Amino acid sequence: MKVRIGTRKSKLAIAQTEMFANALKKRFDDIDTEIVCISTKGDKILDKPLAMIGGKGVFISELENALLSGAADMAVHSAKDLPLELADGLEISSALNRGNYRDVLVTRKNEPIKNEEKFIVGTGSLRRRGFIKKQYPLVQIKDIRGNVDTRINKLINKEYDAIILAAAGLERLSLYNSEKYDVTPFEYSDFLPAPCQAIVVAESKTGSAISERLKEISHTETMLEFETERQIPKLLNADCGMPVGAFSKVTNGKIELIISTDCKKTISGSADIKDRFNLAKRLVSKL
Repeated sequence: MKVRIGTRKSKLAIAQTEMFANALKKRFDDIDTEIVCISTKGDKILDKPLAMIGGKGVFISELENALLSGAADMAVHSAKDLPLELADGLEISSALNRGNYRDVLVTRKNEPIKNEEKFIVGTGSLRRRGFIKKQYPLVQIKDIRGNVDTRINKLINKEYDAIILAAAGLERLSLYNSEKYDVTPFEYSDFLPAPCQAIVVAESKTGSAISERLKEISHTETMLEFETERQIPKLLNADCGMPVGAFSKVTNGKIELIISTDCKKTISGSADIKDRFNLAKRLVSKL
């Protein structure tokens, strides 16, 4: 069975796509995969914040078009980049085991963050901006776009004194450890990640043959966490214009969930897995 996998062209996107391709081939002897790289609007326009060019959907629409036209059989996404709604006829069929969900502060070697007005922190995320200003209120925030390599190079070249990245991306690119920079992780209790951060998912046509195969390799706990955290921006009708943070953990048939919409007040609770959507609604109602 030949499976064409649509992906963005960045090193991280391809690395995550290869994770899915390997999982499929490990489970099914008859599958042969081909990676189809597709340029998205979000990859082409790098001089403007996401909110100004269409929000999270700018990374997804071309990939969904490839699925609907038959140019690709499945597409791989960072789950936190998904827009609130998928295109008609498509579904998230599978999730791989969640990676390191933390955000990290990256600074040049032996040059730690300083709570000073001249210290420049690079991030394009309202959520990350809010949490870093909560801990270091005097630092200056400067917008940053581009792939992981590009952002690190801007740090090394002293365009920024620090940047905030996702730990999972650094780990998947083998960039977490370096002689040129230090990586300091934040705990979710102090710095809530984006909903579904570090989760990689596969999208396909509903009811398709590859959809059924993908469901067989899906990681159960991660999919439950994905479904639960994805409810938060949906309930709030929030794309990238609101600093929404959320993190959940499934353990022994129960799920714990913590959320925030302003980087100041957090609400948390737990419930049985079957009541996960009601838990999300209950917590959002308390914000």
